[in-house]
Amino acid sequence: MAKIHVTTTINGAPTEYLCDPNQTLLDVLRDNLGLTGSKEGCGSGDCGACSVMVNDRLVCSCLVLAPEAEGAKIETIEGMAEGDKLHPLQKKFVEMAALQCGICTPGFLIASKALLAKNPNPTETEVRYWLAGNLCRCTGYDKIITAVMDVAAEMRGAANA
Repeated sequence: MAKIHVTTTINGAPTEYLCDPNQTLLDVLRDNLGLTGSKEGCGSGDCGACSVMVNDRLVCSCLVLAPEAEGAKIETIEGMAEGDKLHPLQKKFVEMAALQCGICTPGFLIASKALLAKNPNPTETEVRYWLAGNLCRCTGYDKIITAVMDVAAEMRGAANA
């Protein structure tokens, strides 16, 4: 099977890779590019552990074929922090212990960032609905929801200052 050459941008950096036509974006990110933050939890788009942004749209990378990333702008968990400076969501997740085993955490963080970019003033219900595509077996969700709500309030406060 002939490999396909893909040119894309990942976390702001121009990136090229070769992939099989049926290879998923998740597999390329993890296996070819060493970006192991996105996890495979289900392989069917049900758990959200592999969530990334493709052209500013939240997607499960296990459902995207790697060749489809041609020309796309991709954001993964590895691009969320700025160097050693954690994103406010990352800081709050740590501060509030809104994580346990860590398998789902990258997906929750990417989805939460996408939500706050779209809606900087979500209600608790909106946060719960937005994150409903991300599954966790450890935390019970309440700390995650509270962390997102706190960061939303902090970000709105900083914008108004």
